[in-house]
Amino acid sequence: MRRTFDVWRCAAALLLTSAGPPGLAADEESIAPFAAHYTAEWRSITVGTSDIELRTGPSPGQFLYTWTMTARGIFRLVYNNDVVQKSWISLQGGHVRPDRYRAEQGGSSMEIAFDWNRGRARGLEEGKPIDLKLPEGTQDILSIQIETMLDLKNGNLPKTIPILDKDEVKEFDYAVEGPTRIRTALGMLDTVVVASQRAGNNRLLRMWFAPSLGYVPVQAERSRDGKLEFAMRIKSVSR
Repeated sequence: MRRTFDVWRCAAALLLTSAGPPGLAADEESIAPFAAHYTAEWRSITVGTSDIELRTGPSPGQFLYTWTMTARGIFRLVYNNDVVQKSWISLQGGHVRPDRYRAEQGGSSMEIAFDWNRGRARGLEEGKPIDLKLPEGTQDILSIQIETMLDLKNGNLPKTIPILDKDEVKEFDYAVEGPTRIRTALGMLDTVVVASQRAGNNRLLRMWFAPSLGYVPVQAERSRDGKLEFAMRIKSVSR
Protein backbone atom coordinates (compact mmCIF):
# COMPACT_ATOMS: atom_id res chain seq x y z
CA MET A 1 0.00 0.00 0.00
CA ARG A 2 2.85 2.41 0.71
CA ARG A 3 3.92 2.42 -2.96
CA THR A 4 0.34 3.26 -4.00
CA PHE A 5 0.07 6.03 -1.43
CA ASP A 6 3.44 7.46 -2.44
CA VAL A 7 2.13 7.88 -6.01
CA TRP A 8 -1.51 8.72 -5.49
CA ARG A 9 -1.28 10.71 -2.24
CA CYS A 10 0.82 13.23 -4.14
CA ALA A 11 -2.41 14.17 -5.90
CA ALA A 12 -3.79 15.34 -2.58
CA ALA A 13 -0.47 16.93 -1.71
CA LEU A 14 -0.76 19.00 -4.87
CA LEU A 15 -3.41 21.01 -3.11
CA LEU A 16 -1.64 21.59 0.18
CA THR A 17 -2.25 25.17 1.22
CA SER A 18 -2.62 27.08 4.46
CA ALA A 19 -4.78 28.15 7.36
CA GLY A 20 -6.77 31.34 7.31
CA PRO A 21 -6.98 34.67 9.10
CA PRO A 22 -9.40 35.51 11.91
CA GLY A 23 -12.72 37.18 11.38
CA LEU A 24 -14.49 34.92 8.87
CA ALA A 25 -17.95 33.91 10.05
CA ALA A 26 -18.05 30.24 11.04
CA ASP A 27 -21.38 29.20 9.55
CA GLU A 28 -22.53 26.92 6.78
CA GLU A 29 -22.87 29.86 4.38
CA SER A 30 -19.10 30.41 4.49
CA ILE A 31 -18.52 27.11 2.70
CA ALA A 32 -20.79 25.43 0.15
CA PRO A 33 -20.98 21.71 -0.68
CA PHE A 34 -19.63 20.80 -4.12
CA ALA A 35 -18.40 17.91 -6.26
CA ALA A 36 -15.66 18.07 -8.92
CA HIS A 37 -14.12 15.60 -11.38
CA TYR A 38 -10.51 15.78 -12.66
CA THR A 39 -8.10 13.96 -14.93
CA ALA A 40 -4.74 13.00 -13.44
CA GLU A 41 -1.55 13.18 -15.50
CA TRP A 42 1.92 11.86 -14.74
CA ARG A 43 4.56 13.54 -16.92
CA SER A 44 1.90 14.43 -19.53
CA ILE A 45 0.45 10.88 -19.60
CA THR A 46 -3.13 10.44 -18.39
CA VAL A 47 -2.96 7.92 -15.56
CA GLY A 48 -6.40 8.17 -14.02
CA THR A 49 -9.19 10.31 -12.63
CA SER A 50 -9.86 12.07 -9.35
CA ASP A 51 -13.13 13.03 -7.71
CA ILE A 52 -13.59 15.33 -4.73
CA GLU A 53 -16.83 15.99 -2.84
CA LEU A 54 -17.74 18.15 0.13
CA ARG A 55 -20.92 17.20 1.98
CA THR A 56 -22.61 18.66 5.04
CA GLY A 57 -22.31 16.68 8.26
CA PRO A 58 -24.87 15.72 10.92
CA SER A 59 -24.52 19.02 12.81
CA PRO A 60 -24.21 22.66 11.71
CA GLY A 61 -20.63 23.52 10.81
CA GLN A 62 -19.62 19.90 10.24
CA PHE A 63 -18.58 18.51 6.85
CA LEU A 64 -17.20 15.38 5.21
CA TYR A 65 -14.62 15.89 2.46
CA THR A 66 -13.93 12.85 0.26
CA TRP A 67 -11.23 12.36 -2.38
CA THR A 68 -11.33 9.27 -4.63
CA MET A 69 -8.44 8.50 -6.98
CA THR A 70 -8.85 5.86 -9.71
CA ALA A 71 -6.12 4.55 -12.02
CA ARG A 72 -6.92 4.06 -15.70
CA GLY A 73 -5.53 2.00 -18.59
CA ILE A 74 -2.36 0.03 -17.96
CA PHE A 75 -1.90 1.80 -14.63
CA ARG A 76 -5.00 -0.08 -13.42
CA LEU A 77 -2.94 -3.28 -13.60
CA VAL A 78 -0.64 -1.95 -10.86
CA TYR A 79 -3.07 0.20 -8.87
CA ASN A 80 -6.15 -1.99 -9.18
CA ASN A 81 -7.94 -0.58 -6.13
CA ASP A 82 -9.16 2.99 -5.75
CA VAL A 83 -7.52 5.15 -3.11
CA VAL A 84 -10.24 6.79 -1.02
CA GLN A 85 -9.34 9.55 1.43
CA LYS A 86 -11.79 11.21 3.82
CA SER A 87 -11.52 14.14 6.19
CA TRP A 88 -14.20 14.91 8.79
CA ILE A 89 -13.96 18.63 9.56
CA SER A 90 -15.62 21.30 11.67
CA LEU A 91 -15.79 25.06 11.22
CA GLN A 92 -14.75 26.88 14.38
CA GLY A 93 -14.02 30.59 14.69
CA GLY A 94 -13.82 31.00 10.92
CA HIS A 95 -11.32 28.17 10.46
CA VAL A 96 -11.38 24.54 9.40
CA ARG A 97 -10.45 22.11 12.15
CA PRO A 98 -9.91 18.46 11.14
CA ASP A 99 -11.52 15.92 13.47
CA ARG A 100 -10.58 12.68 11.72
CA TYR A 101 -8.73 11.56 8.60
CA ARG A 102 -8.89 8.16 6.91
CA ALA A 103 -7.27 6.71 3.76
CA GLU A 104 -7.89 3.25 2.39
CA GLN A 105 -6.94 1.16 -0.62
CA GLY A 106 -8.10 -2.42 -0.90
CA GLY A 107 -7.63 -4.07 2.48
CA SER A 108 -5.13 -1.49 3.77
CA SER A 109 -5.90 1.73 5.61
CA MET A 110 -4.57 4.67 7.57
CA GLU A 111 -6.56 6.58 10.18
CA ILE A 112 -5.82 9.60 12.37
CA ALA A 113 -7.94 11.14 15.14
CA PHE A 114 -7.31 14.77 16.14
CA ASP A 115 -7.61 15.28 19.90
CA TRP A 116 -7.57 19.06 20.17
CA ASN A 117 -8.26 19.07 23.92
CA ARG A 118 -5.03 17.16 24.56
CA GLY A 119 -3.15 18.56 21.57
CA ARG A 120 -2.34 15.13 20.10
CA ALA A 121 -2.93 13.33 16.81
CA ARG A 122 -3.21 9.56 17.23
CA GLY A 123 -3.86 6.67 14.89
CA LEU A 124 -2.35 3.97 12.70
CA GLU A 125 -0.52 4.07 9.37
CA GLU A 126 -0.25 0.57 7.85
CA GLY A 127 -0.29 -0.92 11.34
CA LYS A 128 2.32 1.52 12.67
CA PRO A 129 1.11 3.56 15.69
CA ILE A 130 1.10 7.34 15.31
CA ASP A 131 1.15 9.70 18.27
CA LEU A 132 2.17 13.25 17.45
CA LYS A 133 2.08 16.63 19.10
CA LEU A 134 -0.62 18.68 17.42
CA PRO A 135 0.36 22.34 16.91
CA GLU A 136 -2.57 24.75 16.84
CA GLY A 137 -3.84 25.27 13.31
CA THR A 138 -2.59 21.92 11.98
CA GLN A 139 -4.47 20.59 8.96
CA ASP A 140 -4.52 17.18 7.30
CA ILE A 141 -3.73 16.84 3.59
CA LEU A 142 -7.43 17.19 2.66
CA SER A 143 -8.79 19.68 5.19
CA ILE A 144 -6.10 22.17 4.18
CA GLN A 145 -7.74 22.59 0.78
CA ILE A 146 -11.04 23.70 2.29
CA GLU A 147 -9.23 26.02 4.69
CA THR A 148 -7.44 27.62 1.76
CA MET A 149 -10.70 28.23 -0.07
CA LEU A 150 -11.85 30.19 2.99
CA ASP A 151 -8.53 32.08 3.12
CA LEU A 152 -8.77 33.18 -0.48
CA LYS A 153 -12.34 34.37 0.00
CA ASN A 154 -11.05 36.54 2.86
CA GLY A 155 -8.05 37.76 0.85
CA ASN A 156 -5.33 36.81 3.31
CA LEU A 157 -3.11 33.74 2.98
CA PRO A 158 -0.49 33.13 5.72
CA LYS A 159 3.09 32.27 4.79
CA THR A 160 3.38 28.94 6.62
CA ILE A 161 1.13 26.19 7.98
CA PRO A 162 1.70 22.85 9.78
CA ILE A 163 0.20 19.90 7.89
CA LEU A 164 -0.02 16.31 9.07
CA ASP A 165 1.18 14.07 6.25
CA LYS A 166 1.62 10.35 6.94
CA ASP A 167 3.40 10.12 10.32
CA GLU A 168 4.87 13.63 10.46
CA VAL A 169 3.74 17.22 10.91
CA LYS A 170 5.43 19.31 8.20
CA GLU A 171 5.58 23.06 7.65
CA PHE A 172 5.05 24.49 4.17
CA ASP A 173 5.70 27.97 2.80
CA TYR A 174 3.03 29.63 0.62
CA ALA A 175 2.77 32.53 -1.78
CA VAL A 176 -0.04 33.98 -3.86
CA GLU A 177 1.44 34.41 -7.33
CA GLY A 178 -1.47 36.49 -8.51
CA PRO A 179 -4.50 36.30 -10.81
CA THR A 180 -4.39 34.56 -14.16
CA ARG A 181 -6.91 33.47 -16.78
CA ILE A 182 -6.66 29.87 -17.99
CA ARG A 183 -8.45 27.62 -20.45
CA THR A 184 -10.20 24.61 -18.87
CA ALA A 185 -12.77 22.00 -19.84
CA LEU A 186 -15.31 24.39 -18.28
CA GLY A 187 -14.17 27.25 -20.53
CA MET A 188 -11.96 30.25 -19.81
CA LEU A 189 -11.74 30.92 -16.06
CA ASP A 190 -10.23 33.68 -13.95
CA THR A 191 -8.15 32.05 -11.21
CA VAL A 192 -5.88 32.85 -8.29
CA VAL A 193 -2.57 30.96 -8.34
CA VAL A 194 -1.08 29.74 -5.06
CA ALA A 195 2.42 28.21 -4.88
CA SER A 196 3.65 26.03 -2.04
CA GLN A 197 7.02 24.53 -1.18
CA ARG A 198 8.52 22.86 1.86
CA ALA A 199 11.80 24.43 2.95
CA GLY A 200 14.77 22.57 1.48
CA ASN A 201 12.61 20.57 -0.94
CA ASN A 202 13.06 20.83 -4.71
CA ARG A 203 9.39 20.16 -5.42
CA LEU A 204 7.07 23.09 -6.12
CA LEU A 205 3.29 22.80 -5.84
CA ARG A 206 1.15 25.26 -7.78
CA MET A 207 -2.67 25.49 -7.56
CA TRP A 208 -5.29 27.43 -9.53
CA PHE A 209 -8.49 28.40 -7.61
CA ALA A 210 -11.55 29.84 -9.38
CA PRO A 211 -13.38 32.65 -7.50
CA SER A 212 -16.46 32.23 -9.73
CA LEU A 213 -16.79 28.64 -8.47
CA GLY A 214 -16.40 29.52 -4.80
CA TYR A 215 -12.62 29.02 -5.05
CA VAL A 216 -12.93 25.37 -6.01
CA PRO A 217 -9.50 24.28 -7.35
CA VAL A 218 -9.57 23.81 -11.12
CA GLN A 219 -5.94 22.88 -11.78
CA ALA A 220 -2.87 21.73 -9.86
CA GLU A 221 0.70 20.96 -10.91
CA ARG A 222 3.72 19.56 -9.12
CA SER A 223 7.18 20.15 -10.56
CA ARG A 224 10.67 19.07 -9.53
CA ASP A 225 13.62 21.29 -10.46
CA GLY A 226 11.37 23.14 -12.89
CA LYS A 227 10.14 19.99 -14.69
CA LEU A 228 6.44 19.09 -14.54
CA GLU A 229 5.78 15.73 -12.84
CA PHE A 230 2.12 15.49 -11.86
CA ALA A 231 -0.96 17.48 -12.84
CA MET A 232 -4.70 17.49 -12.21
CA ARG A 233 -7.12 19.32 -14.48
CA ILE A 234 -10.83 19.83 -13.88
CA LYS A 235 -13.42 18.22 -16.17
CA SER A 236 -16.68 19.05 -14.37
CA VAL A 237 -18.05 20.64 -11.20
CA SER A 238 -21.45 20.85 -9.49
CA ARG A 239 -22.51 22.95 -6.50
